[in-house]
Amino acid sequence: MIWIIVIAVAAVVLLGAGLFFFRGGGSGATPPLQGTPRPKPGTSVLDVGDNKTAGSSAGTDLLERPSADVPGEPEVEEVEVVDEPVVKPTFRERLAKARSAFTGYLTSIVGRSVDAQTWEELEEALIRADVGVQTTQDVLAAVREKATADKVTEGAEVIEILRAELKSRLSGFDRTLKLADTSPSIWLFVGVNGVGKTTTIGKLAKREMADGRSLVLAAGDTFRAAAAEQLEMWADRAGASIIRGAEGADPSSVVFDAVESAASRGADLVLADTAGRLHNKSNLMEELTKVRRVAEKGAGTVSEVLLVLDATTGQNGLTQAAQFTEAVEVTGVVLSKLDGSAKGGIVVAIHQQLGIPVKLVGLGEGADDLIEFDPDAFVDALLAVE
Repeated sequence: MIWIIVIAVAAVVLLGAGLFFFRGGGSGATPPLQGTPRPKPGTSVLDVGDNKTAGSSAGTDLLERPSADVPGEPEVEEVEVVDEPVVKPTFRERLAKARSAFTGYLTSIVGRSVDAQTWEELEEALIRADVGVQTTQDVLAAVREKATADKVTEGAEVIEILRAELKSRLSGFDRTLKLADTSPSIWLFVGVNGVGKTTTIGKLAKREMADGRSLVLAAGDTFRAAAAEQLEMWADRAGASIIRGAEGADPSSVVFDAVESAASRGADLVLADTAGRLHNKSNLMEELTKVRRVAEKGAGTVSEVLLVLDATTGQNGLTQAAQFTEAVEVTGVVLSKLDGSAKGGIVVAIHQQLGIPVKLVGLGEGADDLIEFDPDAFVDALLAVE
C-alpha cells in the first residue's frame, strides 16, 4: 500500500516537471508580467518590446504605430453611390459607317472648284449611301439650281447647299409618338423577321416607364420560338406587365386581351408585338390587318403603327415600307441598326418616296441607344468632313 502511494506521488512530481519545461519555464525565459501590453492586430512585436520610456510620446508612438511589415486591418470607408446620368448616343459618334460612303468624295470635292466631276461624285456618293436613284436625281437637281443661281464656284459651298437641301427634305414631319385621348393607347409594331421589333419594344418600354407611364406589353408574336420569353425578359427589366398566349395562338386575341387588361388596370399604353412576316405574302399581310382591326374592338385606340426596318437592308426596306403601309396604315418608322449600316441614305428615300417620318432610330445595342430621330444632327453627321 505504501509503495502504491510512493509511485503515485512520484508520477505527480514528474508530470508537474514536464508541464513546467513544456511551458518554457526551464528555458530561462521570463513569463510576461501582468499589465504588459500585448501587440495589437497589425502591430509589430518589436514595437511593443522593452518600452523603457513609458509615458513619453516616443514610447506611445512605438506602441501604437502599425508595422510597415505587417499590414493592419483595412479601414472600411463609406462610399457614396451616385447615379450616373444616362448619356444618349449622338449621331456623330455612331454614324461612322454611313459617313464612310461620303467621306472620300466630300474630301475631294471640298478641295477644288466646281466642275462636271463634282456632280458625278456627288451622285455616286448619294447612290452608294442608298438614297436611291430617283431621290438622288431630285436632290442634285435642286442643289445644282441653287448653286447656279448663287454663282457658286467652290466645292465646299456646294456641300453646304447639299446639306441645307437634305435638311429641308427631312423637315416638316411630325415625329412625336401619339397618345390617344382616352387610355389605353395602343402602339402596334410591325415588320419582317429579324429587324428587331421585340428588342425595340423592350427599349421603348424602359423609356416610357421611366417617363412615368404605366404599360402592358402584348406578346402577339405567337409563332416565333421564344419570342414571348424574350419580350417577358424586357418586361421584367422595365417593370411592365405582359400578356402572352399559347404558342401558335391567334395573335389578334392576345393583343385584344392585353388591351382589355390594360383598361382594367388603368394603364396608359399597350405596346403590341407582332409576328415577323414577309411583305410579299398577301395572306400574312391580311392577318396583320386583322390584328389592327381587332385591337380597336375593345377599350383601346391604335394611335401608332410603327414599322421597324433594318437600316442595313437599304432599298429593300423601302419596298417593305410600301407594302406594310398599304396593309396597316403605318404612322412612323423605327430604323434599327443605323449605327452598323453604310446605307443611311435610306432615311431620305423613306421620307421623299413614302411620306412617312422616321420617328426613332437604333444607334447601338444598349437599352438607351434607341433615340428620337433628329434630321439636322443626322445630316450633319452624314456629311461631316473628317
